[in-house]
Amino acid sequence: MKDFIRIHERDNVVVALKELPAGREFDIKGKNASEIKVTAADNIPAGHKMAIHTIKKGEDVVKYGFRIGTAKEEIKAGQWVHVHNIKTSLGDLLDYDYQPISADIPILDDVKFMGYVRSDGSVGVRNEIWVIPTVGCVNSVAAALANAANKRAENSVDAVVAFPHPYGCSQMGDDQEHTRTILADLIRHPNAGGVLVLGLGCENSNIGELKKYLGDYDEKRIRFLVCQESEDEMADGAAILDELITLVKSDRRKPVSASKLTVGMKCGGSDGFSGITANPLVGKFSDLLIARGGTTILTEVPEMFGAETLLMNRCQNRELFEKTVKLVNDFKQYFKDNNQTIYENPSPGNKSGGISTLEDKSLGCTQKSGGSLVRGVLMYGEQVTAHGLNLLSAPGNDLVASTALAASGAQIVLFTTGRGTPFASPVPTVKIASNSALAGKKKNWIDFDAGTLAEDASLDEMGQKLFTYVIEVASGKKVCSEEAGFHDMAIFKQGVTL
Repeated sequence: MKDFIRIHERDNVVVALKELPAGREFDIKGKNASEIKVTAADNIPAGHKMAIHTIKKGEDVVKYGFRIGTAKEEIKAGQWVHVHNIKTSLGDLLDYDYQPISADIPILDDVKFMGYVRSDGSVGVRNEIWVIPTVGCVNSVAAALANAANKRAENSVDAVVAFPHPYGCSQMGDDQEHTRTILADLIRHPNAGGVLVLGLGCENSNIGELKKYLGDYDEKRIRFLVCQESEDEMADGAAILDELITLVKSDRRKPVSASKLTVGMKCGGSDGFSGITANPLVGKFSDLLIARGGTTILTEVPEMFGAETLLMNRCQNRELFEKTVKLVNDFKQYFKDNNQTIYENPSPGNKSGGISTLEDKSLGCTQKSGGSLVRGVLMYGEQVTAHGLNLLSAPGNDLVASTALAASGAQIVLFTTGRGTPFASPVPTVKIASNSALAGKKKNWIDFDAGTLAEDASLDEMGQKLFTYVIEVASGKKVCSEEAGFHDMAIFKQGVTL
């Protein structure tokens, strides 16, 4: 492995790929193949930054070719660059100019995966039965029904899964609307061959209300039970689930075009390697899928702050540009309305891994978007319709954002991480390690090792490997969290609780 990487020729820092010991001299290539000799003044941890020029107080610190903050004090060549001597340069609500750039992706030959074609034309990558509570009061009933049915359904369907949540009542306004929208999105999700919607009966988001959000649906595959109207909800629920198991177990996979695949993209527990390995790798995957007519969705808007213009200028037209401006500024206003600091980021784990400012984090995070044009901008809970790269309004929280991706139509989520996490989402969640040490240590969490990009592997080669792996997952290969039996969901709570 190389000692360090200088990501862009304009950068005045390098990123350590392994610990750089104080006192050691390093040769760093500059512009026009010139060399800069820098002696490390501090021990530089792996994933962290070292200055290669003197950066005066107030001057820009540059990484990825862009400013990631300004120096709080003079930083000499060879010194460690981190939160102690760099601060964010970001402002609050901003005005933006549309400066469109070309970002065409060449068309590639189609690839097939083996999916479940539903009656409405949508395609699932799993054939599961979902138990979805309308309100938190029936969470335990939902979980008990799913656990018991899972044993009865062994080898018949992929899984019977309950998705408990604490909402569905004591909500008002947009907060209540968002809960209903997300629940309706999941009820209609093609990864579920059958769904039992479990209500209490007296809640705000009762079954009668939710049906208004569903539109046309297959009455054989989406069933309802109101617990207050049942003498024995456990017996009645079990009977419905047994009927669904009998129906769903006859479904078979068929060859389906990759153009029918929608993949969500998310990162969490990022480190200094994330923007160098795992996130660019997901960006390469995104371009490969889009080149075959497929769709990707990028979310976690607060982690676009500081890199948003890179996405705005790739919008296909001015209308999408304006939607992206609103996407970003509305999220900043949400922070302000709740009297919170807009740039309260990165997290402690991010900082430990080498990320110093939100710009540093965002410029790495947006690498997941690849080089495609933005062809869709989605509000929270809105279903994806445009093929290609889409931006989705959701926070950075791992469970909330991943659930939002699934609700918008993602059949699979790619989740890059430098720290590791065992969580899942409503859909198969592929964990991609930014460093090989994590991939080796947490084999029960990590599905794909992007750390080899810090060594000799090429982005093109690894991009194709990841694309092939995702096609396998879409065709039925289980990811680690599925093998462990994990399925999680979380709704974005935004309003008053009564």
